[in-house]
Amino acid sequence: MDFKTASALRRLRLVSAPEAVSFLLLLVCSVLKRTTDFNAVPVMGMIHGILFILYVLFWADAWNRTKWPLKRAAIYFVLSVLPTGGFFAEKMLRQETEASVTAARARKESEESRDSQKSEESMAGE
Repeated sequence: MDFKTASALRRLRLVSAPEAVSFLLLLVCSVLKRTTDFNAVPVMGMIHGILFILYVLFWADAWNRTKWPLKRAAIYFVLSVLPTGGFFAEKMLRQETEASVTAARARKESEESRDSQKSEESMAGE
């Protein structure tokens, strides 16, 4: 995984949990608005709207860079519109990123061992 792809996944992962929290807080504010004189919906609505727009932008960037299949991209998008979906998206993205990093490290180590074997063989042949 290249740096830009890893960065895109990290950005999406980092905005998914705050987006989910803001959605839940917006729901709480909506209930409080109807049951009390407390009205924080305009403020929470703005915060949630900004976080949701960031999520969608980062989702589109991650989809473009990772070349996810349509099903996986759709799952991440649907998770953004569910009240607690952002928490699940964050967990899935963390697992996906860790798996990619592990695979990249394994590839690097195998390349290094191959290079060291080639240098040893060339030294033995001299």
